[in-house]
Amino acid sequence: AVNLRFQTGDEKGKVEKRDGTKQDWINYHYEGYPLVASLAKLTALQADVKATEEDALKSMLEGELTNQVSLKNFATSLMASKSAFYSGEKYDGKIIISKTDKSSTPVRAELTLDGRKLSEGKDYAFEAGGIKMLISAGSPGDHEVAGTMYFMQDGEEIPVEVKNSFATISKPNAALIAADKMNVVYRGVANPMSISIPGIPDNKVSASAPGLTKRSASKYVMNPGKGRTVKIIASGVLPDGQRISTPAEFRIKDIPRPAGSIRGESGSAKMGKKNLEIATVGALLEDFDFDLNLKVSGFKFKVPGQPTVSVNGNKLDSRAKSALRRARRGDAVQIFDVNAYITNNKSYKLKKVSPVIIELTN
Repeated sequence: AVNLRFQTGDEKGKVEKRDGTKQDWINYHYEGYPLVASLAKLTALQADVKATEEDALKSMLEGELTNQVSLKNFATSLMASKSAFYSGEKYDGKIIISKTDKSSTPVRAELTLDGRKLSEGKDYAFEAGGIKMLISAGSPGDHEVAGTMYFMQDGEEIPVEVKNSFATISKPNAALIAADKMNVVYRGVANPMSISIPGIPDNKVSASAPGLTKRSASKYVMNPGKGRTVKIIASGVLPDGQRISTPAEFRIKDIPRPAGSIRGESGSAKMGKKNLEIATVGALLEDFDFDLNLKVSGFKFKVPGQPTVSVNGNKLDSRAKSALRRARRGDAVQIFDVNAYITNNKSYKLKKVSPVIIELTN
């Protein structure tokens, strides 16, 4: 079309006349013609130039438009109302398409994670079609990425708001094994407990019960009071906002009966008088799961044929030693009615301490 509109003769610029001779193209069209005819030809030439410009521009735009809308420049992604779903829930996600060519790459961004400013290269990177996040999942709980990313359009930066969230849950690293008949807490003891709900971050789990105190994250301490049972209720909020509560009942037991001891030996022992005079009377909780520190504030001491002596403290006093000197070899002396207490919980009344029998070896 361009060659036809702007043909100016042969390669030498000549046009063949009717008589067979050749003449320059400009002389052939304009020499010897009236002014009006020459102006008409120039106007037609101008019209051809404009028509050619329009055809060229149309052709270029059609190619660019085809390139822009080509499905080769798009990719699919999955979008849903939340990042995690539970069994039985209806999945509300949808598949969307987005451009992935260089024209849809942001030129800059201002992003934050839970209010903390993110840095390009360290926390995110630009790529065709958007921004690739390089952050870690972080601690369990909900996290929000917010801010603005900017695209170039007609020489101007166009802002696009960013406000998305994701949830992080604790990674399972151990099996849960429990003895169904051993849900027991002890009165008078700070019973450590771990309370959590699978799939819910610790900061969205709460637990309540008489005597229950939270220490940190999923760690609690139970100090049971009166009664034979205590019910602990654990509550949490699922990612969809639904609140769940789960009760668990524990039996309350008293601290078992302590055993009286002498020189660290309980039940019965053999020793000489001199050793007994300097030995320490104590109380032991044998095979008990908690390491409690027990102290003795007093006890009774009995030598066969002698009056019972009441002693304050955890060693024989002068009256008990005097009675001991009257004992004979082979006699069995008794330490009983031992008064013991828990050093960090003196208000708790222990069960009666079992006695100690000492056989004298001299």
